[in-house]
Amino acid sequence: MTLDERLQSWAVAAAAPGADVMEVRGLRDGGSPWLLRLSSDGRERGVVLRVGRDPAPLRTEVAALRLAEQAGVSAPGLVAADLDGDPPVILIERLAGGSAIPVHPSVARLRALGAAAAALHAVPLTPAPALPRRERPIAVEDFAALRRAAQPDPLLAEAEKAANDRPVPGENVFVHGDLWQGNVLWTGDNLVALIDWDCAGAGPAGVDLGSLRCDAALCYGLDAADDILRGWEEAAGRPAEDVAYWDVVAALSTPPDMGWFVQAINGQGRPDLDQQTLVRRRNEFVRAALDRLAG
Repeated sequence: MTLDERLQSWAVAAAAPGADVMEVRGLRDGGSPWLLRLSSDGRERGVVLRVGRDPAPLRTEVAALRLAEQAGVSAPGLVAADLDGDPPVILIERLAGGSAIPVHPSVARLRALGAAAAALHAVPLTPAPALPRRERPIAVEDFAALRRAAQPDPLLAEAEKAANDRPVPGENVFVHGDLWQGNVLWTGDNLVALIDWDCAGAGPAGVDLGSLRCDAALCYGLDAADDILRGWEEAAGRPAEDVAYWDVVAALSTPPDMGWFVQAINGQGRPDLDQQTLVRRRNEFVRAALDRLAG
């Protein structure tokens, strides 16, 4: 797969007119997003070009990156966007760091993740077309439909009923909407930026907090989720609300058999986490949340 020369020319003109293209590399299965490494006047610059089919997710990402910059939230800078183009594209700053998930848990990292989420959630936000209301992670995916199409699972059915029987709690704040370790850049234990903002919007803080806690439990076990919570509460200066409810919602925002989550987590440096392990840990996480919710 190669990047269309027209799109490459647009990216160069937007980022560094007249620059030489030193490298073009597809970052996901050899395609979009594309890394472009440019050289101009002896200086190098990296940018990332995201090519879409539907402009809506890119419109959300543009709005989220602009708001993040205004609010001082850690995120890449937006370089340029052409949402009406064919195809729609956005160009963002390439930052140093990586998103590989360590095999062994780092308390410092987990608490930094919670703190970064708290900074994001300090920004009040009214839903708007580009940043709509979000009530669960990865809201663009119909996980309920996946459960209906799969073999009945009593635990997930119990979780779904528990979530549906309660009103959605919490005030609208700025949420990332797909917050897990694979969408965070690090240098060592220093958090550089939150990336991939196409599920962002306005919703309760628990959308992201539950997602991070579920991801930590998947990667390291139940205790790791509490380090996320401690980091969030220390940064926010208050207890998190409705944690058990949002843990249930986050667990329901996974495929019943963990599906493509297995490949996504494996691709972030954790091939040790097979389907069986991830299903077991997800189920332990949701069982613990349901027990707290019932109590």
